[in-house]
Amino acid sequence: MPVPKRKTARSGRRARRAHWKAYTAEWTFCPRCQEPILTHAVCPHCGYYKGKKLIITKEEKKIEEELNK
Repeated sequence: MPVPKRKTARSGRRARRAHWKAYTAEWTFCPRCQEPILTHAVCPHCGYYKGKKLIITKEEKKIEEELNK
């Protein structure tokens, strides 16, 4: 297993790590329900992504359960 021959200098280590940056998530609005959502994600409020229904929301599950009773 390779082992470094010399200690890495602070400037070299810091220069290498200079590109490790934290970033804030980008938000957008759902075109269907106008709720704020993360970009490239299914809307948790209506369950749509790119015009297609992908998930059943909690509200829809409650309505289904009430109808089945």
